[in-house]
Amino acid sequence: MSEVPESASNVAEYTVSEISGALKRTVEDAFGHVRVRGEISGYRGPHSSGHAYLSLKDDKARIEAVIWRSAMSRLRFQPEEGMEVIATGKLTTYPGSSKYQIVIEQMEPAGAGALMALLDERKRRLGAEGLFDAAAKRALPFMPRIIGVVTSPTGAVIHDIIHRITDRFPLHVLVWPVRVQGETAGAEVANAINGFNRLDSDTLPRPDVLIVARGGGSLEDLWGFNDEAVVRAVAASRIPVISAVGHETDWTLIDLVADVRAPTPTGAAEMAVPVKADLQAHIAMMGARLAAGMSRYLNRRRETQRALSRALPSADQLLALPRRHFDETAARLTRALHANTQKKRGHFDGRARQLSPRLLQQRLREKRRETGILAVRLPRALDVFMRDARALYHRRTGRLSIESTGRRAERGRQHLQQLDRRVGQSIDLLLDRAKRRSFELERLMRTLSHASVLERGFAIVLDTSGAPIKRAMDVAGGDDLTLRFQDGDVQAVATNGSDRPLQAKSERPTQVKKPPAPSGSQGSLF
Repeated sequence: MSEVPESASNVAEYTVSEISGALKRTVEDAFGHVRVRGEISGYRGPHSSGHAYLSLKDDKARIEAVIWRSAMSRLRFQPEEGMEVIATGKLTTYPGSSKYQIVIEQMEPAGAGALMALLDERKRRLGAEGLFDAAAKRALPFMPRIIGVVTSPTGAVIHDIIHRITDRFPLHVLVWPVRVQGETAGAEVANAINGFNRLDSDTLPRPDVLIVARGGGSLEDLWGFNDEAVVRAVAASRIPVISAVGHETDWTLIDLVADVRAPTPTGAAEMAVPVKADLQAHIAMMGARLAAGMSRYLNRRRETQRALSRALPSADQLLALPRRHFDETAARLTRALHANTQKKRGHFDGRARQLSPRLLQQRLREKRRETGILAVRLPRALDVFMRDARALYHRRTGRLSIESTGRRAERGRQHLQQLDRRVGQSIDLLLDRAKRRSFELERLMRTLSHASVLERGFAIVLDTSGAPIKRAMDVAGGDDLTLRFQDGDVQAVATNGSDRPLQAKSERPTQVKKPPAPSGSQGSLF
């Protein structure tokens, strides 16, 4: 039996493109939208285009998957390697590589157990880095000036926070709006925390405390606050952070890393600021206590002072001895001053008597006489000394040899010459001293003499005997007086006196005759 040629076969012939297209249509028509449960493997993305590529696998099979950019923005969590998920999408083929894949449109964790396992693993890893240590947490400021809030601007949370802060202690609130749910929630919250820390200007100052808040929800709804970027942003924040995410029974990783965890957003507002009325009441109470304490303290001090003052002597008693000592000292000082004055006056009078012009003239004459006698006696004494020396010389030379006598005679002549010089010098020195003393006495006599007083414009009143009149009571009316000036005398008559009235003399001044030259000028005394 002959073989049938291949060209005569009745099997339909297709091109590669036709087969690939037919398979693509068959797969898409047969399955359409499907839900696939599996573990993420080989996750790559999102790329710069916004798409992400991964594989879903179980213990027996593996299927490729792709998430387009539009679907990535709708995911409520970030896919991670090893996460078990349920993906909803359309099954299709890729003709270029003869592969089939699922185009994922929605994705959710495969039950709460998977998310909790992922959360526990992340908590363990970040806790090992020390991000949750209690020693790293900071205390909240007691009186903040500015509060920063990271939350959604459209929800009820921000209104509750502002209302609570206004009721307790009105102050400035800065709100950084973010999404609190969805794929980008974690990134926006982290950026808001970092942005608040970078504020440092007068127009928009940096807050003193931050509140990160969101209302309650499921684990999937709060998943953005379990993002690793949020945890690290809170740990690195220089501003104290209050976590207020969900209800009191909910917890996220931001609660572990925050400085303070609040059960609700309203509770966070209460933790951030004190109650102004309570502070005012407390200040008033403390002020009253301070005033009462000061009053009691002052009263005790007054009582102590009164008790001490009773034990102290009075001012008169304290000053009695010093006053008596002062009075006695003053009296002794007065007596001492009088005695010293009398002593100085007696000494001065004695010196004045010693330095009177007549006594000075007498002493000057005596010194001159002594000087003259000394000048006469010294040559005589010198002649006697020389005569006695020559006689002694002649007596001794009779007993000495010629040679020794000559030497001694020469020494004697030298000695006599030296003696002559010394005697002459002594005489000259004594004469110089006598002359200087005489000149000093003359100058002192001129200084103390009445002539120097007359040169200064004064006059001396003399009676008829030429004696000076020292007191007015010694002059009687009509007495003839002599007024001695520096350049001469003037005769005058006293017009008033101690024993006769003024009318005894003529009412007109008596003109006296001018004395003969060079005795002085003419004058009269009224």
